[in-house]
Amino acid sequence: MSKRIVLTGGGTAGHVTPNIALLPHLKEAGFDVFYIGSYDGIEKRLVEEMGIPYTGISTGKLRRYFDPKNFSDPFRVIKGYREAKKALKQIKPDVVFSKGGFVAVPVVRAAAALKIPCIIHESDMTPGLANKLCIPVARKVCCNFPETLKELPADKAVLTGSPIREELLTGDKKTGLSLCGFTSDKPVIMVIGGSQGAAAVNKAVREALPQMLEEFQVVHLTGKGKMDNLLLNTPGYKQFEYVSDDLKHLFAAADAVISRAGANAICELLALKKPNVLIPLSSKNSRGDQEQNARSFMEQGFSEVIPEEDLWYGLLIETLHKVLDHRETYVEAMNRSTQMNAIPAIMELVTTYSASSSQQKQ
Repeated sequence: MSKRIVLTGGGTAGHVTPNIALLPHLKEAGFDVFYIGSYDGIEKRLVEEMGIPYTGISTGKLRRYFDPKNFSDPFRVIKGYREAKKALKQIKPDVVFSKGGFVAVPVVRAAAALKIPCIIHESDMTPGLANKLCIPVARKVCCNFPETLKELPADKAVLTGSPIREELLTGDKKTGLSLCGFTSDKPVIMVIGGSQGAAAVNKAVREALPQMLEEFQVVHLTGKGKMDNLLLNTPGYKQFEYVSDDLKHLFAAADAVISRAGANAICELLALKKPNVLIPLSSKNSRGDQEQNARSFMEQGFSEVIPEEDLWYGLLIETLHKVLDHRETYVEAMNRSTQMNAIPAIMELVTTYSASSSQQKQ
């Protein structure tokens, strides 16, 4: 009987792309791969595009603040737990790997109830609420930053780094320029607001656009439904809601990147050695994980950081100039990084726990 693994995680692309990065290695190792996610989250489209069998379950968000949905979402989570348990009984996986997000909570808890070993991954400096609910039943907890180890149970914590899609390293600059209709005589600035888009980043970039286009060409990943139709035909400015296969070419064309500070996004920038300006999601609107991630990258010399509260187009242009003028300094710092290669480390854990699970079944 072949080895089976269930992957889970969703809500944003950052909870899905590391799972996608593992796919070729899991298949090469002889695993049949299945995915459990939400009914219609971004993970459904991304995973089905990869040809992976997908099961959707009910999911609800557990919030630290008051919201009327706090009364209904626990029932959605309970329903999701039952649906996950039913799916896991049918799939009979040897191991579950979770990248986090609230859809993962019922899957991991259901797997643990069925004695299926679970490995989870925490990308941010400190565990989010979803992973805090999963850590007690996980066998191992992989993490991205050395600082995170002290936040985790010592017997479970493993510093692995974050899985990066290897195809991102194979982009072609000429193809990237062609996709945007750009020339090779002006630097290219790439703007990434995350899969949900970032209103504050989009606003600042568009306000800065007249000045930016005097010196740069700008490719802007706006997020779904956040393109500006009035700017569609602006020379030197190309908008995309979201990019999948061609992302590697856009990265290859970029001389610098403006980005949110989600852990997976910044780890991709590190792997690609792209000088960058990070605009972390404010702690006023989040638990502050992006601010922690950005601070770590700035202290290591990889990035410049603009707090969202200070963001305006003048400061954005000034910081871009700093990054481009000292481009080699940032690249040298990234080259000195000792970040571990995540995929072999995670694959070793998956293979080990899959083998022990398979033996127990026999």
